[in-house]
Order: sequence, then C-alpha cells, then structure tokens
Amino acid sequence: MSDPTAEIAHEQAYLTDLYRHLDTLRDRAADRLRQALRHRGGTQQAQSERESAVTLYSNQLAQFGAVEHGLCFGRLDLVDDARPRYIGRIGLFDEDYEPMLVDWRAPAGRPFYVATAATPEGVRRRRHIRTAGRTVVGLSDDLLDLDGETGGPTASESALLAALSAHRTGRMRDIVETIQAEQDDIIRSGINGVLVVQGGPGTGKTAVALHRAAYLLYTHRERLGNQGVLIVGPNHTFLRYIGDVLPSLAENGVLSRTLGDLFPGEAAHRAEPAAVAAVKGRPEMAEVIAAAVADREEIPAEGVEVRLDDETVRVPHDIVVRAVARTRRTGRPHNLARPVFVDAMVDALARQVAERVGHDPFADDPLGGDDAPGAGTLLVDEQDIAEMARELRGRAEVQAVLTRLWPVLTPQQLLEDLFADPARLRSAAPSLTDDDRELLLREPGGGFTPADVPLLDEAAELLGEDDRAALVRAELARRQRIMYAQELLEISEGSSSVDAESADGEQAEWLTFSDLLDAEQLAERYEVREQSGPANDRNWVFGHVIVDEAQELSPMAWRLLMRRCPQRSMTVVGDIAQTGDLAGTANWADAFAPYVGDRWRRAELTINYRTPAEIMAVAARVLAAIDPDLSPPTSVRETGVPPVFAAETALASVVGDLADAVKPGRVAVLVPAGRLAEVRDRLPIAGTDLDAPVTVLTTREAKGLEFDAVAVVDPAAIVAESPRGLNDLYVALTRATQQLAVIGELPLDLR
Repeated sequence: MSDPTAEIAHEQAYLTDLYRHLDTLRDRAADRLRQALRHRGGTQQAQSERESAVTLYSNQLAQFGAVEHGLCFGRLDLVDDARPRYIGRIGLFDEDYEPMLVDWRAPAGRPFYVATAATPEGVRRRRHIRTAGRTVVGLSDDLLDLDGETGGPTASESALLAALSAHRTGRMRDIVETIQAEQDDIIRSGINGVLVVQGGPGTGKTAVALHRAAYLLYTHRERLGNQGVLIVGPNHTFLRYIGDVLPSLAENGVLSRTLGDLFPGEAAHRAEPAAVAAVKGRPEMAEVIAAAVADREEIPAEGVEVRLDDETVRVPHDIVVRAVARTRRTGRPHNLARPVFVDAMVDALARQVAERVGHDPFADDPLGGDDAPGAGTLLVDEQDIAEMARELRGRAEVQAVLTRLWPVLTPQQLLEDLFADPARLRSAAPSLTDDDRELLLREPGGGFTPADVPLLDEAAELLGEDDRAALVRAELARRQRIMYAQELLEISEGSSSVDAESADGEQAEWLTFSDLLDAEQLAERYEVREQSGPANDRNWVFGHVIVDEAQELSPMAWRLLMRRCPQRSMTVVGDIAQTGDLAGTANWADAFAPYVGDRWRRAELTINYRTPAEIMAVAARVLAAIDPDLSPPTSVRETGVPPVFAAETALASVVGDLADAVKPGRVAVLVPAGRLAEVRDRLPIAGTDLDAPVTVLTTREAKGLEFDAVAVVDPAAIVAESPRGLNDLYVALTRATQQLAVIGELPLDLR
C-alpha cells in the first residue's frame, strides 16, 4: 500500500456507496411491504399473492438489517480484470445489474478464502477491510503474485490470529472474514448425502456447520427455502450461544432445536439418570414401542360382552379376532385404523342383537366366517341392522367397551402407561433384562426427558395423528407472518439514515436499521415465524439437517432425525473422543449403516484454532487415557501462559485472577453436576448466564462453547460421576482460548 491514508479514503468512498445503495434497497422493500400490507384482495389467489409479497419483503428487510455491520470485509484485485472485486455478507448490484459487492458464498468469492502465493487463483492482491459501523478503520493486504516476496505472516494469518485472540462476549461470532481453506472445502461441499465432519476440540466444527447452512441456503435457495434447514444442538445454552451467527450472515431460514424440543407440544427437558437414558436410546426400543401399541389392541379370550338395558349381548372371540385382523390389514396407524374396527364391531354387535329376532340358517357370516354360530339370513333386513348399528354406536355402554378394546391414544399417554405398569412393560419388552425394565419404570405425570422424545416420535408414527390441529396451526402461522411483517415495517420506517450534515452544519449520526434491531432481537422476532409448519408439524420434511455435538445422539435419536430428512441430506459434526452419553455414538459407520449403509462421506478438521498449545498439552494426556490411538488436533498458536494447578482452597482467588487477566473477556468455571449449586454459592462474582464475566456450568452445559479462560473444578469428581467421565474432562479442558486453571484433586497426572 503506497499511501495508507489515501487507500482508506478510497475504500471509505466505496463503502459509502454500498451503504447508500443498501439504504435505497431497504426503502424500496419497505414501500413494497407497505403496499402489500395495505392490499386487501378478495380472492384466494389475491390473498396468496399478498402473503407471498409480505414474506418476500419482510425477509429482505430482515436481511438488510442483519448485514448492517460488517457489510463489506474484503477486496480481490485480479490479474486479468482491472476492476476490483469486493467481498461481503450479501451480494449487491447497481441499477445496471453490475456487481458492487460479491456474496462470500458465490463462486466468485471463493478465491478470498483459498488463494495463496502458490495457487493464486487469478488473484494479484487480497485486501482485508476492517470496519466499525459504516466506517473503514483499517486495511491489510496479501500480495499473491509469484514474483512478490511478502516475508513474515500474511495479512490473512494476522487476521486469523487477531480473531482467535479477541475477547469472547458470551455469544459466538461468525468467521466469515477468516474462513480457512480446509474449512471452506467443507462449507462448499455438495448438499446431497450425509457429510460427517469429524474434528477435535477447537477445530471450528460448529462455525463450519453454521457457515455451511448459510452457504447451502444461498446455493439451493429454491429447495431449502420451501423445506427449511433444521439445526440440532446439545442444549439451549448452546443454541443461545450460536444464535447470532446465521442472522449476521443474512440467513434466518433455519429452525434451531435441541433433541428435547423435537416433539411438537412437548418441552421434554426433565433430567434423568444416564443409565435410564441409555436404555431408552437402544435400537430395540423401536420394537418395544411397536409391541406396546399392539398390546393396546385388545382381543379378550372369552369374546366381548356388552350390557344393554336388561340384557347382555356377546360377540364371540373369533368374530373379534377377525375384526382386529381386518383392521390391521388396512395398514393404517392405530388411531386412524380405529374407525374400521369400530364399524366392524358395531356391525357385529347389531347382528348379534338381530339374532334374537331369528335367522335363515343358510346365509353367510357377516364377517366372512363359514362356521360361526348363528350364521344365516336374519329376519330383519340390512336396513334394520344399519339402524340398530347407528343406535348402538351412540350408546355409552358400547363406547366404553370399544375404548377398552381399541383406545384412542396419544404418544404421551402410551409412554406414560407403559412406563408406569410393570405388566405392560414386561409384555412389550421381553428382550430387556429385569434390571433394564426396572430402570424404565416411573410414576406418571412427571414430564418427559430428551431421551423420551425419540420414543414419543416412534409412538406417533405408529398411532397416527389427526390433521385438524395442523390446519389450525397453519392459520395461526399465517396471521403471525403478517404481524411480524408489520413490526419490521414499523422498525424500518424509523431507521432511515439522516443526511450527512444537520441543519447547523454539524456532522450528523447515522441511524441504521441495526441501531433499532440487533441480531439477537432479530432472532427473537424471527421466532414468531418459526411457529409455522417446521416448528409444530412432526411430519415436516426438512431439506437439510445439521447436527452439532452429534456424537451424543443415541440410535433412537438418529432414527427420529432420519425420519425428518428422508432425502438423507445432512451435515453431522462431532468428535468421537468427546462422547459423554452412554447411548452416544462410538463409531460413525455404525450410526449410519441402518440408513445409508456405507454411502456417507467423511471430512476431518485437524487444526485447533481455539486451544493454545500449552492447554492442549494437558488435554492430550486425558485423550491418551481415553484411547492411546487418538491424536489431538494441532494448535496454531502458543500464548506463553502455562495452565495453573491449584488446591480447592484457592478457588475464589484463582477465578478472580483469571477474570482480571482476560478482562473484558469471559471466564467459565466448569464443575461436576453434583457440585453446581455449591460452587456457585462460593463464587459471588459469578453470574447465571453466558453474558456474565464469570459463569459456572457443568461440563455437559459447556459442550460446544468457548471462553477466554476456564477453571476446571474437582476434575476427579468429573471423571467419577460418569462412566465416560474422561471424555467429559477432555471437553472441559479444551474450552479456553487463553488461560486454563485446574483446581482440586487430579484423576491422573495432568501436569
């Protein structure tokens, strides 16, 4: 750069033009949204067109607000093109449809991430543009022509190290400015099939998965815009932590959920012992649920008796058997097949009543049997029998018997009845041991756990659902979309930028969309739109599913997710060495064999961008104890600060020192689950959420998160409280970006 001041002024002028154009587009979208909201078409087609317009322009306004900060972050100077190519969070075109800004996901943006001096990809210079709001505050260049000698680290490396060393805020940031080549290859991989991204701690698995979601939504907009993308995370803390990333990349077309949220109408978050969850996660539980449903289709050994007024009418056993068989032959789920059973039984009951009048001994059995007693042509005709059936169907005595024989069941009722009754459980689960069945028994009414959700989903598949509730939800969602659009419009009307100078000649401040609506608020407002189909429709088919911390999922959980994505378009990120759940994945091939065989592909991330080498050396000792054949990821940096080992008596002072050292960053104190409340009481400086300078969490709650500094308390107890305690300790030791303290008794030599 010959004249840094002139170069910054040049880039500032271009950035100003970009924002001026963005403001014009935003105002245009606001006008069109206003027109759509005011339009009251009478026909169904007009209403549909109005709703489509509302959705389109609402999305545009949300997108423009999301990219307000960091709109443009890069520039490519090409060997064969005199015009520079600017790279940013979205694509912008001028009135002649000439590109002003290239979306980072577009093929034209890829050289920004993969060009090197050895393979320059036609790039002469790569420029990193640092901004604060709408102001350019710094530039750094990589010269990539083969004749140039840059010496020392490149600007890209410097930008990466600066990002890695920056203080954490309690929220994950996007890495769109510093995506590395190995990450870019995964982000841009094809949409079809199951892609497993295996990577140790700190390798950027979560960031890659989220940026891949943004890339796929951009590249396959038509497909995913209709079906949507589902992101499954390990807990709500994690989902809040990553909640700003996709909005900052101008994408809101995702549904983020934990496993406990994946059954509509149930917030299944109750805790339970790991051993119980492990039994529920076994693949044979699918057979248990199927048997439990079949057991509720009762066939009394002595036939069925119904007391009608002063008489008892009996339907013989073999007729009941044939009624059940006929119903099951329909192939319909239990609840949806029930009307067939009811029709058959009521008809049989009416004919038994008619038998009392008399019959011709040469007629056929009404249910198809040749040797049933009482067969023959009844002296009453078929019209009379139909009238009898209508009368019997409405009688409480008949309904009570039919409900006992073939009840209408909800998945929740089926599961609660099953786990509350030792006899039912023994009948449905003969393959389980007595100890396993004992673990599953519980009192009804206590709520459901995450491990129950795949079982509820399995039950719903076998029971069938009434679609009337879905129609009501769809209408509610339509009204909410309109309300959401009106809110966006109100915000947009108050967010137009002011003139560059005010009336008195003073420089005026910019009032932008994001001054009134930040990424977190945008995500909260978008939650309204999540209440439509994907969130509340168990049968919704997603175009792509992303699973983070995937190693924690049980076989039954994978069964549920495969049902949500029959196209098998998935991105699965995880680390087998960090598996903590007893029913979790120990081998990727075993997890996917029932669904795709060996037709899945694997990518591996091997560079640790989070954890400094000094901390990783401690974690590597735990990894060796887990499996000597496993290799830790390679750290890209050293801090020169070794981990601290201290006794528990020094807990408060060590945590205080960490907080002072990384201020204004974030410190996590990771503890055994059984000591969470106690340690929080001992640390009055600790807050209760990730936004606090110091927060106390269990290791499981910290999965997928990162902090400037981490204090791991009582590591021996962390190991002892779970059969996979070493895996949990490995997770705890690898959450820090700067400093680590290990406090208390050690389970092995970590020094």
